Amino acid sequence: MKGSELPLSEAYDVALLDLDGVVYVGHRGIPGAAEALEKARAAGQRLAFVTNNASRTPSAVSALLNEVGVPASPEDVVTSAQASARLLSERLPAGSPVLVVGGMGLRHALYQRGLRPVSTAAERPAAVVQGYDLRLAYGLIAEGAKAVNNGALFVGSNGDLTIPGGDGPPQPGNGSLMQVIRTATGVDPIVTGKPERPLHYESILRTKAERPLVVGDRLDTDIEGAYNGEADSLLVFTGVTDHLAALTAKREHRPTYLAADLSGLLVPHPEVGQDDAGYHCGGWTARWDGDRIGLSGEGDPYDGLRALAAAAWREETPAAPEAVRPALDQLSFTR
Repeated sequence: MKGSELPLSEAYDVALLDLDGVVYVGHRGIPGAAEALEKARAAGQRLAFVTNNASRTPSAVSALLNEVGVPASPEDVVTSAQASARLLSERLPAGSPVLVVGGMGLRHALYQRGLRPVSTAAERPAAVVQGYDLRLAYGLIAEGAKAVNNGALFVGSNGDLTIPGGDGPPQPGNGSLMQVIRTATGVDPIVTGKPERPLHYESILRTKAERPLVVGDRLDTDIEGAYNGEADSLLVFTGVTDHLAALTAKREHRPTYLAADLSGLLVPHPEVGQDDAGYHCGGWTARWDGDRIGLSGEGDPYDGLRALAAAAWREETPAAPEAVRPALDQLSFTR
Protein backbone atom coordinates (compact mmCIF):
# COMPACT_ATOMS: atom_id res chain seq x y z
CA MET A 1 0.00 0.00 0.00
CA LYS A 2 0.97 3.59 -0.62
CA GLY A 3 -0.09 6.90 0.79
CA SER A 4 -0.99 9.92 -1.31
CA GLU A 5 -0.81 13.48 -0.02
CA LEU A 6 -2.90 14.58 -2.98
CA PRO A 7 -6.43 13.36 -3.73
CA LEU A 8 -6.17 10.45 -6.14
CA SER A 9 -8.04 12.50 -8.74
CA GLU A 10 -5.05 14.87 -8.76
CA ALA A 11 -2.27 12.31 -8.29
CA TYR A 12 -3.26 10.20 -11.33
CA ASP A 13 -4.04 11.57 -14.78
CA VAL A 14 -6.47 8.81 -15.83
CA ALA A 15 -8.80 6.58 -13.82
CA LEU A 16 -9.38 3.24 -15.55
CA LEU A 17 -12.74 2.34 -14.04
CA ASP A 18 -14.43 -1.01 -13.91
CA LEU A 19 -18.20 -0.72 -14.31
CA ASP A 20 -20.41 -3.34 -12.66
CA GLY A 21 -19.88 -3.12 -8.91
CA VAL A 22 -18.03 0.21 -9.18
CA VAL A 23 -20.19 2.67 -11.15
CA TYR A 24 -23.42 0.68 -11.29
CA VAL A 25 -24.94 -2.66 -10.37
CA GLY A 26 -27.09 -4.03 -13.16
CA HIS A 27 -28.90 -0.94 -14.44
CA ARG A 28 -28.82 0.95 -11.14
CA GLY A 29 -26.20 3.56 -10.39
CA ILE A 30 -24.26 3.04 -7.16
CA PRO A 31 -25.21 5.85 -4.74
CA GLY A 32 -22.73 8.71 -4.94
CA ALA A 33 -20.79 7.29 -7.90
CA ALA A 34 -21.94 9.82 -10.49
CA GLU A 35 -21.24 12.75 -8.15
CA ALA A 36 -17.77 11.44 -7.28
CA LEU A 37 -16.85 10.99 -10.94
CA GLU A 38 -18.11 14.47 -11.78
CA LYS A 39 -15.83 15.92 -9.08
CA ALA A 40 -12.89 13.81 -10.24
CA ARG A 41 -13.34 15.18 -13.76
CA ALA A 42 -13.57 18.71 -12.40
CA ALA A 43 -10.23 18.13 -10.67
CA GLY A 44 -8.69 17.33 -14.06
CA GLN A 45 -8.71 13.54 -14.00
CA ARG A 46 -9.73 11.83 -17.22
CA LEU A 47 -12.02 8.82 -16.98
CA ALA A 48 -12.04 5.64 -19.03
CA PHE A 49 -14.57 2.88 -18.47
CA VAL A 50 -12.90 -0.51 -18.88
CA THR A 51 -15.02 -3.64 -19.07
CA ASN A 52 -14.53 -7.37 -19.61
CA ASN A 53 -18.02 -7.49 -21.10
CA ALA A 54 -17.60 -8.18 -24.83
CA SER A 55 -21.30 -8.45 -25.63
CA ARG A 56 -22.11 -4.73 -25.54
CA THR A 57 -20.78 -2.19 -28.02
CA PRO A 58 -19.11 0.97 -26.66
CA SER A 59 -22.23 2.89 -27.70
CA ALA A 60 -24.44 0.61 -25.61
CA VAL A 61 -22.11 0.92 -22.61
CA SER A 62 -21.95 4.71 -22.85
CA ALA A 63 -25.75 4.84 -23.13
CA LEU A 64 -26.05 2.87 -19.88
CA LEU A 65 -23.54 5.18 -18.18
CA ASN A 66 -25.54 8.22 -19.24
CA GLU A 67 -28.68 6.50 -17.97
CA VAL A 68 -27.17 6.25 -14.47
CA GLY A 69 -26.02 9.87 -14.53
CA VAL A 70 -22.42 9.52 -15.69
CA PRO A 71 -21.76 11.49 -18.90
CA ALA A 72 -19.79 9.30 -21.30
CA SER A 73 -19.24 8.87 -25.03
CA PRO A 74 -18.36 5.62 -26.85
CA GLU A 75 -14.77 6.88 -27.04
CA ASP A 76 -14.60 6.78 -23.22
CA VAL A 77 -15.31 3.03 -23.18
CA VAL A 78 -12.65 0.32 -23.52
CA THR A 79 -13.88 -3.27 -23.89
CA SER A 80 -12.30 -6.70 -23.94
CA ALA A 81 -13.76 -7.07 -27.45
CA GLN A 82 -11.62 -4.13 -28.57
CA ALA A 83 -8.55 -5.66 -26.92
CA SER A 84 -9.24 -8.93 -28.78
CA ALA A 85 -9.69 -7.10 -32.06
CA ARG A 86 -6.42 -5.20 -31.63
CA LEU A 87 -4.52 -8.39 -30.83
CA LEU A 88 -5.96 -10.11 -33.90
CA SER A 89 -5.29 -7.12 -36.17
CA GLU A 90 -1.65 -7.17 -35.09
CA ARG A 91 -1.35 -10.87 -36.02
CA LEU A 92 -3.52 -11.18 -39.13
CA PRO A 93 -3.59 -9.43 -42.52
CA ALA A 94 -6.27 -6.79 -43.04
CA GLY A 95 -9.57 -8.28 -44.18
CA SER A 96 -8.89 -11.69 -42.62
CA PRO A 97 -12.02 -13.69 -41.74
CA VAL A 98 -12.56 -14.21 -38.00
CA LEU A 99 -15.26 -16.55 -36.71
CA VAL A 100 -17.19 -14.79 -33.93
CA VAL A 101 -18.54 -16.98 -31.16
CA GLY A 102 -20.30 -14.10 -29.45
CA GLY A 103 -22.37 -11.00 -30.03
CA MET A 104 -22.36 -7.58 -31.66
CA GLY A 105 -19.70 -6.14 -29.37
CA LEU A 106 -17.10 -8.46 -30.90
CA ARG A 107 -18.33 -7.99 -34.45
CA HIS A 108 -18.28 -4.22 -34.13
CA ALA A 109 -14.73 -4.27 -32.70
CA LEU A 110 -13.46 -6.51 -35.53
CA TYR A 111 -14.98 -4.24 -38.19
CA GLN A 112 -13.28 -1.27 -36.55
CA ARG A 113 -9.91 -3.05 -36.88
CA GLY A 114 -10.39 -3.98 -40.53
CA LEU A 115 -11.16 -7.66 -39.97
CA ARG A 116 -14.12 -9.59 -41.41
CA PRO A 117 -16.48 -11.34 -38.97
CA VAL A 118 -17.85 -14.70 -40.18
CA SER A 119 -20.08 -17.35 -38.65
CA THR A 120 -19.04 -20.71 -40.12
CA ALA A 121 -15.89 -22.81 -40.30
CA ALA A 122 -16.57 -23.29 -44.04
CA GLU A 123 -15.46 -19.67 -44.55
CA ARG A 124 -11.94 -20.76 -43.50
CA PRO A 125 -11.45 -18.25 -40.69
CA ALA A 126 -7.92 -17.37 -39.66
CA ALA A 127 -9.05 -17.07 -36.06
CA VAL A 128 -11.92 -17.78 -33.69
CA VAL A 129 -12.78 -15.19 -31.05
CA GLN A 130 -15.21 -15.99 -28.26
CA GLY A 131 -17.03 -13.59 -25.96
CA TYR A 132 -20.03 -13.78 -23.67
CA ASP A 133 -23.42 -13.56 -25.34
CA LEU A 134 -26.69 -14.38 -23.60
CA ARG A 135 -28.06 -15.92 -26.81
CA LEU A 136 -25.01 -17.99 -27.67
CA ALA A 137 -26.12 -21.11 -29.55
CA TYR A 138 -24.58 -24.58 -29.54
CA GLY A 139 -24.29 -24.55 -33.33
CA LEU A 140 -22.03 -21.49 -33.28
CA ILE A 141 -19.84 -22.99 -30.55
CA ALA A 142 -19.55 -26.16 -32.67
CA GLU A 143 -18.49 -24.08 -35.70
CA GLY A 144 -15.85 -22.43 -33.53
CA ALA A 145 -14.51 -25.78 -32.36
CA LYS A 146 -14.38 -27.02 -35.95
CA ALA A 147 -12.38 -23.97 -37.03
CA VAL A 148 -9.95 -24.29 -34.12
CA ASN A 149 -9.45 -27.96 -34.96
CA ASN A 150 -8.66 -26.81 -38.51
CA GLY A 151 -5.87 -24.59 -37.20
CA ALA A 152 -7.56 -21.24 -36.52
CA LEU A 153 -6.07 -19.09 -33.78
CA PHE A 154 -8.28 -19.23 -30.67
CA VAL A 155 -8.81 -15.98 -28.72
CA GLY A 156 -11.12 -15.35 -25.76
CA SER A 157 -12.33 -11.91 -24.72
CA ASN A 158 -12.11 -12.79 -21.02
CA GLY A 159 -11.79 -15.74 -18.70
CA ASP A 160 -14.40 -14.81 -16.09
CA LEU A 161 -15.89 -18.09 -14.90
CA THR A 162 -18.99 -16.36 -13.56
CA ILE A 163 -20.95 -13.14 -14.00
CA PRO A 164 -23.24 -11.45 -11.46
CA GLY A 165 -26.65 -13.07 -11.34
CA GLY A 166 -28.62 -10.04 -10.22
CA ASP A 167 -30.45 -10.96 -7.04
CA GLY A 168 -29.64 -14.65 -7.54
CA PRO A 169 -26.48 -16.75 -7.54
CA PRO A 170 -23.68 -16.09 -10.07
CA GLN A 171 -24.23 -17.35 -13.61
CA PRO A 172 -21.73 -18.97 -16.02
CA GLY A 173 -19.42 -16.42 -17.63
CA ASN A 174 -17.32 -16.49 -20.77
CA GLY A 175 -14.53 -18.40 -19.04
CA SER A 176 -16.94 -21.27 -18.41
CA LEU A 177 -18.32 -21.16 -21.96
CA MET A 178 -14.82 -21.21 -23.48
CA GLN A 179 -14.17 -24.53 -21.81
CA VAL A 180 -16.44 -26.20 -24.38
CA ILE A 181 -14.14 -25.34 -27.31
CA ARG A 182 -11.04 -25.83 -25.17
CA THR A 183 -12.15 -29.29 -24.08
CA ALA A 184 -13.26 -30.30 -27.56
CA THR A 185 -10.04 -29.18 -29.25
CA GLY A 186 -7.35 -29.37 -26.57
CA VAL A 187 -6.35 -25.79 -27.51
CA ASP A 188 -6.00 -23.11 -24.85
CA PRO A 189 -7.30 -19.66 -25.88
CA ILE A 190 -5.29 -16.46 -25.76
CA VAL A 191 -7.29 -14.41 -23.26
CA THR A 192 -7.32 -10.63 -23.69
CA GLY A 193 -9.52 -9.33 -20.85
CA LYS A 194 -8.67 -8.65 -17.23
CA PRO A 195 -6.47 -9.71 -15.57
CA GLU A 196 -4.40 -10.35 -18.70
CA ARG A 197 -2.30 -7.57 -20.16
CA PRO A 198 -3.99 -6.94 -23.56
CA LEU A 199 -6.98 -5.04 -22.14
CA HIS A 200 -4.74 -2.92 -19.92
CA TYR A 201 -2.50 -2.28 -22.93
CA GLU A 202 -5.51 -1.24 -25.00
CA SER A 203 -6.60 1.13 -22.20
CA ILE A 204 -3.20 2.80 -21.96
CA LEU A 205 -2.91 3.21 -25.73
CA ARG A 206 -6.40 4.66 -26.04
CA THR A 207 -6.11 7.11 -23.12
CA LYS A 208 -2.39 7.94 -23.46
CA ALA A 209 -2.25 7.68 -19.69
CA GLU A 210 1.05 8.50 -18.04
CA ARG A 211 -0.06 7.84 -14.45
CA PRO A 212 -3.04 5.47 -14.65
CA LEU A 213 -5.03 4.33 -11.65
CA VAL A 214 -7.07 1.14 -12.00
CA VAL A 215 -10.30 1.28 -10.00
CA GLY A 216 -12.25 -1.90 -9.37
CA ASP A 217 -14.18 -4.13 -7.01
CA ARG A 218 -12.74 -7.55 -7.97
CA LEU A 219 -9.40 -8.85 -6.77
CA ASP A 220 -8.95 -11.50 -9.46
CA THR A 221 -9.69 -9.22 -12.43
CA ASP A 222 -9.31 -5.51 -11.64
CA ILE A 223 -6.57 -5.62 -9.00
CA GLU A 224 -4.62 -8.51 -10.54
CA GLY A 225 -4.95 -6.76 -13.91
CA ALA A 226 -3.36 -3.64 -12.42
CA TYR A 227 -0.60 -5.78 -10.91
CA ASN A 228 0.10 -7.44 -14.27
CA GLY A 229 0.11 -4.02 -15.95
CA GLU A 230 2.40 -2.54 -13.27
CA ALA A 231 -0.19 0.12 -12.39
CA ASP A 232 -1.48 1.37 -9.05
CA SER A 233 -5.00 0.40 -8.05
CA LEU A 234 -7.91 1.43 -5.86
CA LEU A 235 -10.20 -1.25 -4.45
CA VAL A 236 -13.74 -0.15 -3.62
CA PHE A 237 -16.19 -2.18 -1.55
CA THR A 238 -19.38 -1.53 -3.52
CA GLY A 239 -19.15 -4.80 -5.47
CA VAL A 240 -18.13 -8.38 -4.89
CA THR A 241 -15.09 -8.09 -2.62
CA ASP A 242 -15.54 -7.77 1.12
CA HIS A 243 -13.03 -6.53 3.70
CA LEU A 244 -11.98 -9.98 4.85
CA ALA A 245 -11.18 -11.08 1.29
CA ALA A 246 -9.02 -7.97 0.83
CA LEU A 247 -7.09 -8.60 4.04
CA THR A 248 -6.41 -12.24 3.15
CA ALA A 249 -5.48 -11.58 -0.48
CA LYS A 250 -2.41 -13.01 -2.14
CA ARG A 251 0.26 -10.63 -3.39
CA GLU A 252 -1.09 -10.01 -6.89
CA HIS A 253 -4.54 -9.27 -5.45
CA ARG A 254 -3.40 -6.54 -3.03
CA PRO A 255 -4.46 -3.02 -4.08
CA THR A 256 -2.46 0.16 -3.65
CA TYR A 257 -5.39 2.00 -2.00
CA LEU A 258 -8.60 1.07 -0.18
CA ALA A 259 -11.85 3.06 -0.08
CA ALA A 260 -15.52 2.45 0.63
CA ASP A 261 -16.59 3.73 -2.79
CA LEU A 262 -15.63 6.14 -5.57
CA SER A 263 -15.48 9.03 -3.14
CA GLY A 264 -12.04 7.58 -2.42
CA LEU A 265 -10.87 9.31 -5.61
CA LEU A 266 -11.51 12.72 -4.06
CA VAL A 267 -9.38 12.55 -0.91
CA PRO A 268 -5.76 12.02 0.11
CA HIS A 269 -4.88 8.57 1.42
CA PRO A 270 -2.79 8.41 4.59
CA GLU A 271 0.41 6.42 4.55
CA VAL A 272 0.74 3.54 6.99
CA GLY A 273 3.69 3.94 9.34
CA GLN A 274 5.59 1.08 10.92
CA ASP A 275 7.71 0.80 14.04
CA ASP A 276 8.35 -1.72 16.79
CA ALA A 277 4.85 -1.12 18.14
CA GLY A 278 3.16 -2.19 14.90
CA TYR A 279 1.50 -0.59 11.88
CA HIS A 280 -0.09 2.84 12.38
CA CYS A 281 -2.70 4.72 10.37
CA GLY A 282 -4.80 7.59 11.70
CA GLY A 283 -5.75 6.70 15.24
CA TRP A 284 -5.26 2.96 14.78
CA THR A 285 -2.43 0.50 15.44
CA ALA A 286 -2.32 -3.09 14.21
CA ARG A 287 0.29 -5.59 15.32
CA TRP A 288 0.83 -9.30 15.25
CA ASP A 289 0.33 -11.07 18.57
CA GLY A 290 1.30 -14.67 18.04
CA ASP A 291 -0.78 -16.00 15.16
CA ARG A 292 -3.36 -13.18 15.25
CA ILE A 293 -3.40 -9.47 14.55
CA GLY A 294 -4.51 -7.19 17.36
CA LEU A 295 -6.03 -3.79 16.65
CA SER A 296 -6.24 -0.82 19.01
CA GLY A 297 -7.27 2.79 18.67
CA GLU A 298 -10.17 4.77 17.25
CA GLY A 299 -11.11 7.00 14.34
CA ASP A 300 -11.93 6.44 10.68
CA PRO A 301 -12.55 2.69 10.24
CA TYR A 302 -10.82 2.81 6.86
CA ASP A 303 -7.64 4.00 8.59
CA GLY A 304 -8.01 0.93 10.80
CA LEU A 305 -8.49 -1.22 7.71
CA ARG A 306 -5.32 0.24 6.16
CA ALA A 307 -3.33 -0.54 9.31
CA LEU A 308 -4.76 -4.07 9.34
CA ALA A 309 -3.94 -4.56 5.67
CA ALA A 310 -0.34 -3.46 6.15
CA ALA A 311 0.03 -5.98 8.95
CA ALA A 312 -1.76 -8.76 7.10
CA TRP A 313 0.27 -8.19 3.93
CA ARG A 314 3.69 -8.21 5.60
CA GLU A 315 4.36 -11.66 4.14
CA GLU A 316 4.01 -13.05 0.61
CA THR A 317 1.79 -15.81 1.98
CA PRO A 318 -1.82 -14.71 2.53
CA ALA A 319 -2.90 -14.23 6.13
CA ALA A 320 -5.37 -16.79 7.45
CA PRO A 321 -8.96 -15.54 7.93
CA GLU A 322 -8.88 -16.45 11.62
CA ALA A 323 -5.78 -14.28 12.05
CA VAL A 324 -7.54 -11.09 10.98
CA ARG A 325 -11.27 -11.62 11.60
CA PRO A 326 -11.36 -10.62 15.32
CA ALA A 327 -9.56 -7.34 14.59
CA LEU A 328 -11.74 -6.67 11.56
CA ASP A 329 -14.86 -7.16 13.67
CA GLN A 330 -13.75 -4.22 15.83
CA LEU A 331 -14.21 -1.87 12.87
CA SER A 332 -17.96 -2.62 12.62
CA PHE A 333 -18.27 -2.45 8.83
CA THR A 334 -21.80 -3.11 7.64
CA ARG A 335 -20.67 -5.77 5.12
